[in-house]
Amino acid sequence: MGEHYEYQPHRLLRRRVRDIASGVEGKLMAVVTEDVSDSPAYERLVDLAYIRNKSGREFTTAVNNIEPA
Repeated sequence: MGEHYEYQPHRLLRRRVRDIASGVEGKLMAVVTEDVSDSPAYERLVDLAYIRNKSGREFTTAVNNIEPA
């Protein structure tokens, strides 16, 4: 399976956001469309938000789960 991803523009890039699923806040570093399928015959694309928290660690969440903090 090859890697497939593409960076997307977002109005909140480099701004403070909150992940509504976990309540964690941080800076939105990137929004990436990634192929998360486990088969090369079936493509499943999702938009993931990469958020850097206070400790410097990044985590991902669905882009629909972020809001301005």
